[in-house]
Amino acid sequence: MNAGLEGLRKVLDEHVVGHEEVKQALLLGLACREHIYLEGPPGSAKTRMAEVVARSSSLSFFFYQLHRDTRLAELLGDVVLERRPLAEGEGERIHQRIEPGGILTAEICVLDDISRAPGEALNVLLRILNERKFGADSIPLLSAIATSNPMRDEYYNEPLDPANLDRFALQLRVPGLIQSGAKEEARALVSRFAAGTVVEQPELRAVASRRTFDDLYATLRRVQVPSEVKEGLLEILQVLVVEYGCNETNSLLTDRSFLVKAVKLLQGRAALAGRERVELADLDVLRWMTTFRVAEEVHEKVPELIARVVGSAGARPARDS
Repeated sequence: MNAGLEGLRKVLDEHVVGHEEVKQALLLGLACREHIYLEGPPGSAKTRMAEVVARSSSLSFFFYQLHRDTRLAELLGDVVLERRPLAEGEGERIHQRIEPGGILTAEICVLDDISRAPGEALNVLLRILNERKFGADSIPLLSAIATSNPMRDEYYNEPLDPANLDRFALQLRVPGLIQSGAKEEARALVSRFAAGTVVEQPELRAVASRRTFDDLYATLRRVQVPSEVKEGLLEILQVLVVEYGCNETNSLLTDRSFLVKAVKLLQGRAALAGRERVELADLDVLRWMTTFRVAEEVHEKVPELIARVVGSAGARPARDS
């Protein structure tokens, strides 16, 4: 683990039992300045993990629980009315503007129950997440962590449009410890809660500064991606299309996500491990990208596919970058 984020990982482990992959993905998303989407049933610790990592980062923070009546002003800042004189010199015009706040001034934000947001607010929100701009002005946002309940009737959720969901580079399902059969972790949570070492409302301390994230981001952009890793990435994508039948009607394998953001995530995985070069094993991060971009039965085969490609590539002579 990169020394700068060791403290953040310790705080996560201190306040959340289990969920190893989600913790890794959260730190990777923050390191790479990418957005993260977590979907799971109520009580599975998805919001807790998002809040713990966000509030412990020393970054300016915004939390909002979305609902059916969410208004843009609640996300962006207060609406201010101004009087401006007409150019002709007579009279004045009432002008409306947004006084930046909320997501427009945050470096990290948690958007809880994002699938409950009304269409108008959601469209504007996702455009801002994608562009990191509001109008012509850039915003300081580094990463957004969105959570949602599963897209099933009993949760009264509207499924997010796949193109909108694609704004989140990392996408994970978060099962509860009970549902996932994690007996040892469930036993540990019971014991730690009974002992008072895990509490419902933890007091969090800032352990990672903005400088930490800036230095790490600068480092990861210098990480080398050797040819065998690039070829492995392309081979995995080819297999998804040719062998597993992923196409534009049933999947969302966009160039933006898998030819650009995936490379940055690979670099981030190496940087977090303290390496200056991506290894074939780092291709494992792709399983945190395909969760909702391909059919569920295909996503379940992705770890096996990655292992197959990594094993095959590892048996070939290495080539220069």
